[in-house]
Amino acid sequence: MNKNYLIKILRLYVDGFKNMRLGRKLWAIIIVKLIIMFGVLKLFLFDESLNSKFKTSDEKANFVLENLTKD
Repeated sequence: MNKNYLIKILRLYVDGFKNMRLGRKLWAIIIVKLIIMFGVLKLFLFDESLNSKFKTSDEKANFVLENLTKD
């Protein structure tokens, strides 16, 4: 593509984001939802650490060693 076309496309998007009013609120809602989904829920629903899976340090060490040396 020609450099002028890329600049025109970039300006189109920049002007569009500058002039939107409702869109800013919608983007804020989307960002808050993503933070909740990936940040907060991950802490509570996907909490899987070595301490919860294994009781002894030998079991933890074997698990880590097996995962590091997989093909």
